[in-house]
Amino acid sequence: MASTSRTRTGRGRGRGRGRGGRGGGSSSLPPPPSTLPLIIEEFFIVVYEDPLVKKALPKKFADYLDGQEPAKVYLRAADCGPRLWTVEVLFDGQGRMYLDKGWENFAIAHGVDFGCYVHFKYEGDDVLTVKVFDGTMCRKYYYSDDEDTDDESDDDVKPCIHPL
Repeated sequence: MASTSRTRTGRGRGRGRGRGGRGGGSSSLPPPPSTLPLIIEEFFIVVYEDPLVKKALPKKFADYLDGQEPAKVYLRAADCGPRLWTVEVLFDGQGRMYLDKGWENFAIAHGVDFGCYVHFKYEGDDVLTVKVFDGTMCRKYYYSDDEDTDDESDDDVKPCIHPL
């Protein structure tokens, strides 16, 4: 008796619709994730510890900066005027990036507290736009009552005003 090649389903080879389907041509599937460019424009952190100490940013964001390692970033609170908050950045040599000096003033002025979710959007040129969400996952909206811009000293913390 001649042996025939069969799959587990009992169908003869080439008769089923397994991988590749009919025609054996090129697939219309997207390339595997490892070949796609890394684009990290938005991310968030959850504040589980003291909200006023340095904050670690995701390693993938640090990788996205591809060795540029800025000494400072500029935080802009969404919907809170044109002011940019200067925050020094630390790198630990293991690919981790931290918001350091200047973060405390930003956090105080924008009500960052335990349980907050802080959303960052990278705008380029070392600028990050920030939105703060409270522990109930609702966004904190703020407005600014002054017309100051980047020239203002970050040592003089003027909080954005939370509307009632």
